[in-house]
Amino acid sequence: MNLIVEREKSFEGLEQRIQELRSRGGADAGAQIQRLESSYEELRREIFGNLTPWERVNMARHPRRPLANDYIALFDQFDELHGDRHFRDDPALVAGFSKLRGRRLMLIAQQKGRDVKENIRRNFGMVSPEGYRKASRLMTLASRLRLPIVTLVDTPGADPGIGSEERAQSEAIAGCLTALSKAGVPVVATIIGEGGSGGALALALADWVIMPQHSIYSVASPEGCASILWGDASRAAEAAERLCLTSNDLERFGIVDEVIAEPLGGAHRDTPAFTATVIEEIDAALRRLEVQSPEQLRERRYEKYRRIGSWQEDARRGIASAAT
Repeated sequence: MNLIVEREKSFEGLEQRIQELRSRGGADAGAQIQRLESSYEELRREIFGNLTPWERVNMARHPRRPLANDYIALFDQFDELHGDRHFRDDPALVAGFSKLRGRRLMLIAQQKGRDVKENIRRNFGMVSPEGYRKASRLMTLASRLRLPIVTLVDTPGADPGIGSEERAQSEAIAGCLTALSKAGVPVVATIIGEGGSGGALALALADWVIMPQHSIYSVASPEGCASILWGDASRAAEAAERLCLTSNDLERFGIVDEVIAEPLGGAHRDTPAFTATVIEEIDAALRRLEVQSPEQLRERRYEKYRRIGSWQEDARRGIASAAT
């Protein structure tokens, strides 16, 4: 069970009582509602005001958190394209021509499901090699057509199955990284939920990376990291602390460029308003980037990612050493 969902149950009764009083009305209802709302807000601040990294992991995985299709619905137009021209179409990766504020662009998103049946069809957002090959094909097409690329990242990681390994998962991810590094068009990525490992990075080598407050972005899942380091997945909360996977850490490191505050209790508390805010920030980023030439975009993208990981500098040589 999701940790945040469990905690939300602690004030479900209070929410129901407030709704009952509002629907019933009456002379003394206003005062009661005011007292209950005050208690309700205090409880929410206590529970959600200062989340730990592990609690943020659970927030990013909340079953009601906005998914890619919630954001896609706010674009002016979306015409989905299918297939990698080699094997099959991957439902975990949704992509196609789109419009935002009248601007034509290529939209590429990792799509989870809202229920068990849909999650199975979408493979829980874990993209297979054919999904990444579909993405790299459309990235290259977008660059050729001079269309900006917008990506929505939400995956626990690339599909780890034997079939995906047999069909060259790492090569397919590398193809996306190559296509993005060469793209002569603006690239804006948003980590809308989970950003797990190379499966997320394949869509996030961007000029501008946006991250909602309670999304996560990491080289490995906390459970995977705990299993590798200590042989004990139950130490995931400790691993989350050490991975520095929160938006605060990643903005401080210069890995993400912009963090968007979420409503108290998470983005799912007000999905329409929050998703609209994210779309506005994507549009603003595109406006800033579209004035740059293809050569400027490539050069600045290259410089940006060369800086990431630099941890010390030899002043005598002017050489930056990169952390491994």
